[in-house]
Amino acid sequence: MGTHVIMPQLGESVVEGKISRWLKQIGEPVKLYEPILEVETDKVTTEVTAAGEGTLLKLYANEGDVVKAGTLIAFIGAANEIINEPVTQLEPPASALEKHNGSSARISPVVARIAAEHNIDVALIHGTGEGGRVTKKDIIAYVGSPRPAGEGTGVRAEPEKLEAWEQPGLGELFRPTEEVFGKAAPASVAPIAPAVTPPVVNGEVVPLNGMRKAIADHMVMSKRTSPHVTTVFEVDLSKVVAHRNAHKTAFERDGANLTFTSYFAMATIAALKKYPLVNSSWSENGIVLHRAVNLGIAVSLGEDGLIVPVIKNADSLNLLGLARTINDLADRARRKQLKPDEVQGGTFTITNHGTSGSLFATPIINQPQCGILGVGLIQKRVVVVTQDDIDAIAIRPMVYLGLTFDHRILDGNSADNFVAAIQQRLEAWV
Repeated sequence: MGTHVIMPQLGESVVEGKISRWLKQIGEPVKLYEPILEVETDKVTTEVTAAGEGTLLKLYANEGDVVKAGTLIAFIGAANEIINEPVTQLEPPASALEKHNGSSARISPVVARIAAEHNIDVALIHGTGEGGRVTKKDIIAYVGSPRPAGEGTGVRAEPEKLEAWEQPGLGELFRPTEEVFGKAAPASVAPIAPAVTPPVVNGEVVPLNGMRKAIADHMVMSKRTSPHVTTVFEVDLSKVVAHRNAHKTAFERDGANLTFTSYFAMATIAALKKYPLVNSSWSENGIVLHRAVNLGIAVSLGEDGLIVPVIKNADSLNLLGLARTINDLADRARRKQLKPDEVQGGTFTITNHGTSGSLFATPIINQPQCGILGVGLIQKRVVVVTQDDIDAIAIRPMVYLGLTFDHRILDGNSADNFVAAIQQRLEAWV
């Protein structure tokens, strides 16, 4: 029996998706859990994997079509199999919802990748996710458990083999300060006036993709919504560098690549707990203080734009947990394997514009958040240090941290206190 490819529901609040690109064409062979198309929402572009193997026999939707979740979009079967479904059919037949195909089609790309690497049939795994969905935690536990001969590889997977860690480098983890996008503008915000299209004279018009449009709309909305102010602090990272050099090998043994971004995240979380007003959003009824710290980390996708994966409940993680999570989200972001829910719900954002050599930047707030922290290039500079009331000239690894904040919520003093708390945490790292 063939396999029906169903448009998955890419998040609790996402009811449809746009088919941006078919990765397989009619007549091409398809392997189990192999990516077969890219689906684009207003938040993210992600890959949909095959719940079966065979030959792609029929496409029921074209590139550019917006399709509701649960809709039949393709059929995979034997090379010479005759398809009984009419060409015009879009709603999935009852057979499309049987247990094996249904559960497999709803797994995330990272679960599909692990299943393919270890030759595992996901239908054999008891899923603990919503509606019986197999989660990453489920499949990792299954890979590590003993199984009968012939079922999968039977090899216990170490954590480092299940993650693709980002390589460390000075400046570090993400690229320039183009900024982030998030939820749509609140109803109270006035609509954005359409831009005037300039005449093309000896030039070329580059079409806008969905992500670039979303970024543009969100950035303009953010500047119209809140008064932006930026404050900049200079931070000595000597103790952070020493700590990283002393512990990065041990972290690698635990399956984590220890990056400087992990330290900035840890210090920021501590400051957000100390000054909860920064972890808030503006509303006409009052300032909304968020109980959880959901930390967004801006990731550049090059010419494709950028995206901000969110570490939910980041304040519950230690340095090792943050390093693992940041590496995983950044890796999957660049491979277009994030789910929409993983780029929503952020309460504060960090962006690293220093990778390209930038020292200062004034990033735009990721609405409806209160602020965004920009991290510049980590650079050895000559500074004056004081010890026992004696001044001396020294060479230290320095970085500029810039906080852009919503002046409706924070004043200069409260914003400076927040950044000073980050500075003190980094400079006194033990």
